[in-house]
Amino acid sequence: MALRVIHVRAKPAQRSRGVLRAGPLALPVALGRGGIKANKREGDGATPRGTFRLKRLWWRDGRHPRPATLLPVMRIRPDDGWCEDPSDRHYNRRIKVPPASNADRLARSDNLYDFIVELDHNTRPRIAGRGSAVFIHVARPGFAPTAGCVALDIAALRLLLARLGPRTRIVVD
Repeated sequence: MALRVIHVRAKPAQRSRGVLRAGPLALPVALGRGGIKANKREGDGATPRGTFRLKRLWWRDGRHPRPATLLPVMRIRPDDGWCEDPSDRHYNRRIKVPPASNADRLARSDNLYDFIVELDHNTRPRIAGRGSAVFIHVARPGFAPTAGCVALDIAALRLLLARLGPRTRIVVD
């Protein structure tokens, strides 16, 4: 059975480090370099404050077996990207990236996007400049700050995925 709610809070005096509470689990997380902000803006490096639905899991098929989760699952393909351009009509959505493009790809050479939980931040309605590509994903070594996402150690993320479903909400406060 999936969890109903997971909570994320910054650690005192460490705005880019936090704790994710999922039932009895307390997992360390990296947060955005701008800390947690209620008024998220594109490029501010902040993790948005609020309650969000978990839309789906994106996963790197060639690197990992399909993880156990109740979330809808999509394979990350080499041409999958995410539009972070507020002037584009596809802002804050998955896009197909042409081979010669320098746009952000979901299929990264590092492992940060091997598992991505897509959040519904700034989706209904999409407002240009209010932030895009807010995910739960794999943390950098040493839990270095993110660009606005919530990031966990890969083992902790796999453990968490098994407890998530389409009715789970993440509360960032």
